[in-house]
Amino acid sequence: MYEVEVKVPADLEVVSDRLEALGASRERAIVQADTYYDAPHREFAETDEALRIRRESTFGSDVGVARITYKGPLLDDESKSREEFETGVDDGETMAAVLTNLGFDPAATVRKERERYRLEPDTLEAETPAYPYTITLDAVEDVGEYVEVETDVEREADLEPAREGAYTVLERLDLDPDDQLRTSYLGLLLDS
Repeated sequence: MYEVEVKVPADLEVVSDRLEALGASRERAIVQADTYYDAPHREFAETDEALRIRRESTFGSDVGVARITYKGPLLDDESKSREEFETGVDDGETMAAVLTNLGFDPAATVRKERERYRLEPDTLEAETPAYPYTITLDAVEDVGEYVEVETDVEREADLEPAREGAYTVLERLDLDPDDQLRTSYLGLLLDS
């Protein structure tokens, strides 16, 4: 599975209004805490990989879910497209203990409030092949406000058309694809 993602800084209130005007469906608002790990056998910052445990809950709830994710190196110079493997874990604290005991050190935790929308292909009216897109409005603690547009594709051959579709989504939201950041929230946090 490949994740195609583009991210730009944005005013979330303006984008939220534009998403409603486009007919995007609001999915949910959540809080996430992503703890990233350094590997004992290679430098993820150098290989452009990531390993994280994500703890997620809805606003006002202490009950949540945890997932572990490995993200491979970026696949192109145009977006944040990469191979990704993710699965749920019953207990994020236990998974953290497993990683730590294997020599993986926690590097940093990124906290964000996210609001997700879904935009179906028929809404885009684009010449590029149609994919459903998730648009995420992120308020990232100590980093700022960003919009991510993403979709998943099965084949590497679908990366470019999916990326072009993501650019179309940004343009429909009155955002400029040229403002795209390929730096992760972790990288932005560590640079701040």
